[in-house]
Amino acid sequence: MTNVDRMRSLFAERRSGHSLPQALYADPAALEFDIQAIFNRYWLQAGLEIEIPKAGDYITMTVGVSPIVILRNEAGGVSAFFNSCRHRGAQICTEERGHMHRLVCPYHQWTYDLTGQLLRAGRMQEDFDVKALRLRPVHTECVAGLIFISLTENAPDFTPIRAALEPLLAPHDLRNGKVAYTATLIERANWKLVMENARECYHCRARHLQLMHSFRDFTTQDLYSAPEPWMVEFWARCAARGLKNGPIRGSDFEAGRFALSDGVVSVTADGKRAVAKTLGAMGDGDVGTMWWALQPNCFNHAVGDYAFLFQALPTGPQETVVTAKWVVNKDAVEGVDYDLARLTEVWNATNNEDRWLAENNQRGVNSIAYVPGPYSQISEGRVLRFVDWYCAASEAFIANGGYHASRPMGFRTDPSQQRSANVG
Repeated sequence: MTNVDRMRSLFAERRSGHSLPQALYADPAALEFDIQAIFNRYWLQAGLEIEIPKAGDYITMTVGVSPIVILRNEAGGVSAFFNSCRHRGAQICTEERGHMHRLVCPYHQWTYDLTGQLLRAGRMQEDFDVKALRLRPVHTECVAGLIFISLTENAPDFTPIRAALEPLLAPHDLRNGKVAYTATLIERANWKLVMENARECYHCRARHLQLMHSFRDFTTQDLYSAPEPWMVEFWARCAARGLKNGPIRGSDFEAGRFALSDGVVSVTADGKRAVAKTLGAMGDGDVGTMWWALQPNCFNHAVGDYAFLFQALPTGPQETVVTAKWVVNKDAVEGVDYDLARLTEVWNATNNEDRWLAENNQRGVNSIAYVPGPYSQISEGRVLRFVDWYCAASEAFIANGGYHASRPMGFRTDPSQQRSANVG
């Protein structure tokens, strides 16, 4: 059986309403497939415009085995490129973030401008034409201060995502925020287990005591056809303030404004604001949480005083890097307008609890006794949507002849060699 046939058989094996076959959560070949079929093809939330405020500022990330650089260009826009020199392929920008007037490869000093055009290549033959080479571009879209990228040449239509997010998120004014803190966690679990956990609150009452002081479990509510009266009343109050509420659901995204617990205005240990200055035009800050999620790699919350972003990328068959960012008003001063420990307390605790849950889930899935189980139709509807989307996208990719199996270079195949977890 070829790898293509094996992947086809794994998706055919999956029972409707059930979790995935073991190999799709564990095998190196499945990860290679996921990179090709999912992460190299769909829109990924990559960062924030405020992270690259000036021309030449850049951030980097790696999708699968492909380094990417995202930068502010000289026209004031955002551009992204494969972070690989057109000479012999060396990575050009080697730091997580930085500033360059020109992109200079550290290997042989080939030099590119901020549009990706090659400017200089020393010691090349006389007939060499620098104008013939450019860095390979990556599709970029910016919405309400967020940056999204797509690595495929024919990126999916971004219009529905923009139409959903812009009116809901714009009042939170992320473009006039600043990143107060970033945390990076290495989770020893397949990326799909990490994202399944992020798509449900079935576990929240038992495992996230701090989070549930602020949160209502809206994952059990039918918000599209039969919202509860308290949610309708909350939406009416927000609409009177000029806020859009949704909820809006697309094939690969979901967004909406949802009520927090009674008497709670922010996701903090005591439910009170963590930041004295609101983030955007939020009045007294009692605006619930504006939640958005995009398949395959993110979920996010914007409350009255800050925004929290969660992004996940696979780095091994059973390893996922989670990046969390807290955004506050750009004029908020740490130690004056907010205490960093208090700002990050609840989501840091939640992320560490979720890391334990995902890693524990992976250990159980690896067992010879594992058999895919049924999802809860009441509490795991968003998990089911995620898994159904993943299967449909994967099967379409196979049917269209897009999968080319090869050795999964760059990924660890032995979980014992995976990196230790880190929060910082």
